[in-house]
Amino acid sequence: MFSFDPAKILDQFLYHPESPLLFSSGLFLFFFLGFLLIYRWLKPYKQARVFWGILFSIYFYYKSSGIFFLLLIFSVLVDFFVARWIEKASSKRARSWLLVLSLTANLGLLAYFKYTNYFLELWSGLSGAQPLHLDIFLPVGISFFTFQSLSYTIDVYRGNLKALDNIWDFTFFVTFFPQMVAGPIVRAADFLPQINRPLSVSREDFGRGIFLFCIGLFKKAVISDYISLNFVDRVFDSPAQYSGLENLFGIYGYALQIYCDFSGYSDMAIGIGLLLGFQFPINFNSPYQSLSITEFWRRWHISLSTWLRDYLYISLGGNRKGRYRTYLNLMLTMLLGGLWHGAATRFIIWGGLHGAALAVERWWKGVFPSRPGWWRRFFGGLWTFHFVCFCWIFFRAPDMDAVGAMLGQILHAFNPQILPEFLIGYGPVVFWMFLGYGLHLLPATWERFAERQVTALPLVFKAMLVTFVVILVMQVKSADVQPFIYFQF
Repeated sequence: MFSFDPAKILDQFLYHPESPLLFSSGLFLFFFLGFLLIYRWLKPYKQARVFWGILFSIYFYYKSSGIFFLLLIFSVLVDFFVARWIEKASSKRARSWLLVLSLTANLGLLAYFKYTNYFLELWSGLSGAQPLHLDIFLPVGISFFTFQSLSYTIDVYRGNLKALDNIWDFTFFVTFFPQMVAGPIVRAADFLPQINRPLSVSREDFGRGIFLFCIGLFKKAVISDYISLNFVDRVFDSPAQYSGLENLFGIYGYALQIYCDFSGYSDMAIGIGLLLGFQFPINFNSPYQSLSITEFWRRWHISLSTWLRDYLYISLGGNRKGRYRTYLNLMLTMLLGGLWHGAATRFIIWGGLHGAALAVERWWKGVFPSRPGWWRRFFGGLWTFHFVCFCWIFFRAPDMDAVGAMLGQILHAFNPQILPEFLIGYGPVVFWMFLGYGLHLLPATWERFAERQVTALPLVFKAMLVTFVVILVMQVKSADVQPFIYFQF
């Protein structure tokens, strides 16, 4: 018999570290539906919609990081007022010092919560002192919302943007829950004008929002989670216990896992934004179809790569100070991009490898500017994919010992004769990997065709599509809903 338990309902509004509110959870779908109904009801009242959006966004973040939602509020307050002071400052020196204040506040948060223990480990290793490790909680998505808020201050400093007078609009921009904790990193110049437009969701936007949400949910909760839990995690956690062949497939699996996990989140975020009347920029564009590392970074995590280009690479001098300075700037940008992803030497190596590849490609294009033929395109694509996969080893492995073990197994214990046994024993994993890569390599025109078909469906069939995807997720998942990989960054 049905029983009403107010305590259980109240418990859903409290912070539980082991169960964050995720796009791929049934609880989120329930809460989001309630939020959306009220949000649409407030359509004529812009300020009320903003308040409601801020309230839900802070609740969403609270469910992920508890009391550390106050850091989000701190970032909002600092950058809102500093931007206004920058605009009113009478001298360039004063404007520069105010920008330094914003940089210090935002990057100081990152430095403390993300890098304190890493630098303590480096210091103890260099000095021989007793290792010291502090118990520091890493707030979810701190790298994303600090970069997003900081870009606003920099744009005001550069004169590309007027400082806001309305703190609630700025709070709504920074805290907007669809992309707050894992991107895409949305620029203030793109988002803020949309706040003051009348709320309007066209049939095309609604259909595309449903399509992207379903695609993202399928990528994350079906493909990524399944191959991760049933194969990839096991290989990376104990590479020496698996043959070189299994390690190689583990690397291929992780390349697909991180793409489906992260692009799946971005798809869902963009889809939810469309349902709420906001347009976000595309964040992934079939990156494993790239024919060079340069092209890869134009297709992978586009909002971060363009952020690093506009606010770091160009600030370092870009390509305006000669060839060798350009190579150095590329290297520095990617080294810092690697450090942004995580406080570990292996992330710096990952960034350094990509920086070196970008510099070599820039040099190669200068020496051999001819347009490649089909065979160069083929080998370019093959090389790019495998170089990216090689770099993913450093990104995913728990430590450098695991990196060495994995490479050692591939080089010295490959055992190709076990391939038939592997394909049979890991049949479902191989199926989802084959399907995932197959869908990824389809022409973009196929995806646009599928999107148009979903958009054309009546509302009841759209609801049935969402229901089908949710049921599929429930049937395939073999454990609790898994957090998104980029929550740790």
